Amino acid sequence: MAFGGPLTITTPDDTQIVITRQFDAPRHLVFACYTQPALIRRWLNGAEGWIMTVCEFEPRVGGKYRYEWKAPSGYVMGMGGVIREISPVDRVVSAELFDEDWTGGETVSVLDFDEASGRTTLVNTITYASKDARDGALQTPMAEGMEHGYKKLDDVLIELA
Repeated sequence: MAFGGPLTITTPDDTQIVITRQFDAPRHLVFACYTQPALIRRWLNGAEGWIMTVCEFEPRVGGKYRYEWKAPSGYVMGMGGVIREISPVDRVVSAELFDEDWTGGETVSVLDFDEASGRTTLVNTITYASKDARDGALQTPMAEGMEHGYKKLDDVLIELA
C-alpha cells in the first residue's frame, strides 16, 4: 500500500475551506478511523510532541465528541461538538467549537468519504461563521498540522488493511 497524501485546500466561497486528501485504503477503514475513539487516538494526536489526552466520539445523530491535546509546554487545546448527520462509510456532519474560540462561533464540518478501486477520497468542507474567521484559519498552520496527522493515518490504515 502506497502513501495517500498530500492534501489540497480550496476556498469555494467566502466562508468555506475544502480540504481533500486521498488514502490508499477502502472507505470503511477511513470512516472507522474517524469514528472509533481507539483508532482516532492513533492518528489525531496533534503536532510532534503533542499528546491526545481526551478522545470521546459518539457516532450517532446528536452524539457528542470531545478532543483535548497537550503540548510539550503543558498548554492544553480542546474542542468538541455534536454530530448532526452520520451515514456509515459515506458522511459525517458535525458542529464544532474550540475551547479558545477565535473563529467567531461554531463551525460546521462535512466529511464525505468516496471510494474508487479501493482508494478513498476524503473531502472535508468546513464552513466558518464569517469570511474573517475563514481567512484567520487559512493563516494558521492548519494544513501542515492536518497533513502531519494524515501521514499517521496512512500508517494506521496500512496496519488495518
